[in-house]
Amino acid sequence: MGIRITGTGLYHPEESISNDELVESLNAYVEQFNHDNADKIAAGEIEALRGSNAEFIEKASGVKSRYVAEKSGVLDPKRLYPRLRERSNDELSIQAEWGVAAAKQAMENAGVTAEDIDVVILSCSNIQRAYPAVAIEIQTALGIQGYAYDMNVACSAATFGLKQAADAIKSGARRVLLVNVEITSGHTDFRSRDCHFIFGDVATASIIEDTTTKTGFDILDTHLFTQFSNNIRNNFGYLNRSEDAVVDDKLFRQDGRKVFKEVCPLVAKIITKQLEKNEIAPTNVKRFWLHQANASMNDLILKYVVGKDADRSLVPIILDEFANTSSAGVIIALHRTAHEVNDGEYGVLCSFGAGYSVGSVLVQKHVVA
Repeated sequence: MGIRITGTGLYHPEESISNDELVESLNAYVEQFNHDNADKIAAGEIEALRGSNAEFIEKASGVKSRYVAEKSGVLDPKRLYPRLRERSNDELSIQAEWGVAAAKQAMENAGVTAEDIDVVILSCSNIQRAYPAVAIEIQTALGIQGYAYDMNVACSAATFGLKQAADAIKSGARRVLLVNVEITSGHTDFRSRDCHFIFGDVATASIIEDTTTKTGFDILDTHLFTQFSNNIRNNFGYLNRSEDAVVDDKLFRQDGRKVFKEVCPLVAKIITKQLEKNEIAPTNVKRFWLHQANASMNDLILKYVVGKDADRSLVPIILDEFANTSSAGVIIALHRTAHEVNDGEYGVLCSFGAGYSVGSVLVQKHVVA
């Protein structure tokens, strides 16, 4: 049995926001807020908000731009979130629409049709609704039989999803369509200097199948790990109304310094142990497709695993264009750079995020003429 990733797909919206544009809207909001609350600020009742600049964002994260579902609402200082149209129950949801687009590309790249697929998994941080499952909506839109379900493991959802896909194939499924749709602009607090620049919107898809006759990446080993932490949290949920909760407070929040300090060594330890278990030297790994949250985090993890003189090209970076796309980042990195890995060479897909959660997938490329 060769459980292999044989095709990937990528969809992103047309609209993109540069750091300069994002900073301009934030600073306009900050200026107005401080003006309207000047007396309270002077009395020490509240703190004045601070503006930002594009240079700070790029230095802190490596992010230069991000794709968004809708641009004008995000950049409106009086709104600072997307303007999306609520769709009727008879229309395809926006998350399913994006998932279908990415899935069609992955299916074409893998050379499969809807009739060839038995399972659809939507695995992501941000699921549009509780039920019915968006995965089932994607399944129906594509004409796939079998079964489908949604799952959420925050930014680790893609690697956890690959594990579920591999297990489904071991249990008899022929092929699995794994979809990661992250419309992160819906949960980003664009009023916050600390996190308004972090995320971007995108959809990815992967085909995983039991084959030795197609070029792809064999899944050799998976390692999943979770540990509870409040350092990355989003409290939005169906109980908010009953709690009379403040809706505006139910957005993404993190303590970035603690996350950096705690997650980097944890991820490096998991990757190192996985490679030792499989008797593969870190220097024999051609590409580390790491979660695209922060370029400095990935640099540090690479140094921990390979050594301080490791070539940065071992860790492809796509967050300069896409920003942090949560679960989809590792798949984008694989999709964009899979051609850089030759027959027989190894790669590691590793994502990490809220939970804490870490998923590491060891793969080996096989080229079939």
